[in-house]
Amino acid sequence: MKNKKFIASAVTATAIAAAVSPASADFVFTDVTEKYEEAVQFLLENGITNGVSDTQYGTHQSIKRQDAAIMIARTLGFDPDGEYEDSGFTDVPSHAKWAVDALKESGVIDGVSATQFDSNSYLTRNQTAKVLANAAGLVVDETVTTTKYSDVNAAFAPYVDALIDSGITQGKTETSFGAYQNTTRGEMALFIERAKDYFFAEVSFEMSIMHANDTHARVENLPKQVTAINDFRTENPDSLLLHAGDVFSGTLYFNEFEGEADIKLMNLMNFDAMTFGNHEFDLGSSPEGHQALRDFVTAANFPFVSSNVDFSADDLFEGLFQTQISSEPEGGNIYTGIVKEVNGEQVGIFGLTTKDTEDISSPGLITFSDNYIAEAQRMVDEFAAMGVDKVVALTHIGYNDNPAVDNDLELAAGVEGIDVIVGGHTHTSLEEPYLAGDNSAPTVIVQAGEYGNSLGTLDVGFDENGVVVSYDGGLIEIGEQAEDPEAVEILAPYKEQVEAVQQAETGAVALAPLENPRAGDDLTAPSVRKNETPLGNIITDGMLNKAREYSPDAIMAFQNGGGIREAIDEGPITVGEVISVLPFGNTLATMELTGAEIKEAFEISVGNYPNENGGFLHVSGGQVRFDSSQPAGERVVSVSYEEEDGTFTELEDAETYTIATNAFTAKGGDGYDVFADAYAEGRVTDLGLSDWENFQEELVRLGEITPETEGRIVNINEETVVEGE
Repeated sequence: MKNKKFIASAVTATAIAAAVSPASADFVFTDVTEKYEEAVQFLLENGITNGVSDTQYGTHQSIKRQDAAIMIARTLGFDPDGEYEDSGFTDVPSHAKWAVDALKESGVIDGVSATQFDSNSYLTRNQTAKVLANAAGLVVDETVTTTKYSDVNAAFAPYVDALIDSGITQGKTETSFGAYQNTTRGEMALFIERAKDYFFAEVSFEMSIMHANDTHARVENLPKQVTAINDFRTENPDSLLLHAGDVFSGTLYFNEFEGEADIKLMNLMNFDAMTFGNHEFDLGSSPEGHQALRDFVTAANFPFVSSNVDFSADDLFEGLFQTQISSEPEGGNIYTGIVKEVNGEQVGIFGLTTKDTEDISSPGLITFSDNYIAEAQRMVDEFAAMGVDKVVALTHIGYNDNPAVDNDLELAAGVEGIDVIVGGHTHTSLEEPYLAGDNSAPTVIVQAGEYGNSLGTLDVGFDENGVVVSYDGGLIEIGEQAEDPEAVEILAPYKEQVEAVQQAETGAVALAPLENPRAGDDLTAPSVRKNETPLGNIITDGMLNKAREYSPDAIMAFQNGGGIREAIDEGPITVGEVISVLPFGNTLATMELTGAEIKEAFEISVGNYPNENGGFLHVSGGQVRFDSSQPAGERVVSVSYEEEDGTFTELEDAETYTIATNAFTAKGGDGYDVFADAYAEGRVTDLGLSDWENFQEELVRLGEITPETEGRIVNINEETVVEGE
């Protein structure tokens, strides 16, 4: 009960209303007015409460916290004889202990301290709003700080707002909630009766889903993930396991084995379906074309789903691509959609891949539909014609990626009939499922971050008409689990070869150390987190060169100093050294920013100088001049970009420019709200290209490297020093 969210549908509300009989003619409580009769009758008929005497309900009496706990625990169906974790409260009377323990364990209510529940105090209406919102599993927007009621403070505003949205409360007046007044027994009856379609939502079918996305060849995580999957299946034996794409690209395991290690481990996990990510098409321009992708597909013991991708023009996929929904899907094949039987119910699953793949990968002869919304609606309609009313969209279009192209939020808004979206592409860690749509046609969206660091889980309940009425879920962190022995055995030969490759020389040679200085407590010492460095210059040059292959208009590239982790010794540079410099597995992204926004970013970059700042931006393609004698926020003197002839042109505030950086920074990492805003507005494109691979390409291009700085970042108070380096 702790995290489960109930969704009141019109069907559910009608069914429950029909089950509640009107107040009987021989209603015995003389203190219950017409306003409260139906609510009190509802509580009596459902065994939630009794009166305070044979003739008195106690309508206008304030309700104590212990009595409210008993009432809510009964509403939720907790058994007075059940076993619950001891809450630790020493002031709860024995007759109420079961209820308080049950609600504390389920996260519905808490005490005023670790040992005190404050049992005999009265519950205020503010406190009642929070308890009821938690108990009913209402969707609470934690960002809400105000309501239409002037007496509700920010701490309780989200909960009162949730009750307002759900029709559970109307307040004392148009402007007063009566926030600090005690809740009466009559009011509690009204609240619970109005929330009945949340407390008593009729779930006729429940389904569990495990999900992964954007694993990007991080196969060393997978033996622990196998254990997490097996543990979840022990508790939920009929659960589905789905992958939302981007298995390819990102580590030496892919460079060396092109998905072979991944698919063997995925077969061990027993996936039910996977859709294609943009990176599955990265090898299309190689001499072998998509042979590695074909081998990956045919080696799978599970099917692939893809409704907006057409493989028919590529002979490598002849016989593998089926354009019809299959009720008997076979492993190693691609379908527009499939039907799986889960606990005796038919569940439809279809796939979508971002159209951006045409620009950020190498699909070759493989093409993508221009209208993903239409393709998705077509799939929902085909499932409906088959009598399938529970539909899962397995997508690689991004949770909140560029809305002008495609994303999950737009998909949920544009297509009626999708119950669950299991997504990928934006590497979004949705700690809780996101509910989109209205109560008559809700859609639950989930995504599990990146790199196999988490296993996503979702429990979703449907009513008899196939409408979602409840959901629960989250992310299981991968890290503490024991490694599955069979998975370790499968991975061993691949791991041995990768470790050997890490020692291999790239062909580049450092003629002097490429240092990664840190200042520590010495504010006069140089640091990668406040000064231009040769290593930062090479990294950003590699970013800019690679970005221009996809966006020729890109003018500059940025790298956060905190992401540069190690130095490189003098001599031949190994693959392992390259990876140690950029170990986080970031990807390359492009951003559309105005000149004013870029300057705002550099105010953040140099704002801590001479102190270190992990968000300090190294630069390629331009020059930043700042004055450290000025206050933070007013230090940037100029930002210029380099023309082809080597001259510099200062940015125009209102002009829009294409910038390259890593995805972490592009999403607002290190406090770059200006970038976060651009990301939220769909002005960021994650190219998905590995940062260390881009860095390695630049090192190899340079060959023999003499470390030097070039006056790209200049503090005008130290300009003579910088120019003399």
